[in-house]
Amino acid sequence: MTIAQLCLLVACVLPIVCAGLAKSKGFGKRRRDGGFDNHAPREWLARQQGWQARANAAQANSWEALPIFLAGLFVAHQHQAAQATVDALAMGFIAARLAYIGLYLADQASLRSLLWIAGLGVSAALFFVG
Repeated sequence: MTIAQLCLLVACVLPIVCAGLAKSKGFGKRRRDGGFDNHAPREWLARQQGWQARANAAQANSWEALPIFLAGLFVAHQHQAAQATVDALAMGFIAARLAYIGLYLADQASLRSLLWIAGLGVSAALFFVG
């Protein structure tokens, strides 16, 4: 498995991690006491506030960022780009996404937007390597 493939796996798991963070406030509590409602998870998540609401938004954005990264890796592979370059760009994407999620949770909107642009730039760069 290449580093880029491992990064793809991490990128696929990041939204799930964000979902777990968003739901964590409700784990271990009964539904009637405000615990996570698996019968109506989207409605329950929509009522969350603070960092849990931001974790849910980070989950949605992580799903949105995934297709262009995946497509970029596919195109780089088709172009037979140097694996070291693809690996470096993939690690850059993961670093940007991890920082983005952390900044989202910390409610640092401006810095978060810069990291979103960086992640998008790395994904776009994958289309042009090789």
